[in-house]
Amino acid sequence: MYLIRDTFKCKPGMAKELVKKFKQTIPFMRELNYKNPIILTDVVSNYWTVVLELEVETLAEFENRKGFTSRPEVKEIMKDYMSLVEGGKREIFNIE
Repeated sequence: MYLIRDTFKCKPGMAKELVKKFKQTIPFMRELNYKNPIILTDVVSNYWTVVLELEVETLAEFENRKGFTSRPEVKEIMKDYMSLVEGGKREIFNIE
């Protein structure tokens, strides 16, 4: 099992908008067997930080995300999300 952690540094005041978009996509994540999707926001971190975590059984399942992002519903929800962020990173952990 793998934990995927995407960390986004949002533009000032834009974290809530990104969280709103991610919350709308969670049902579609579950359809692709992404487990335990969770959205985190900063308490003590860089301001306007949003983290999206999910678990997958195999990395091949995660590679399937192209099918996720090309779904019309998800495309509509996430359109222009890059206007909300300044950058970010992805971490992938093996769950022991």
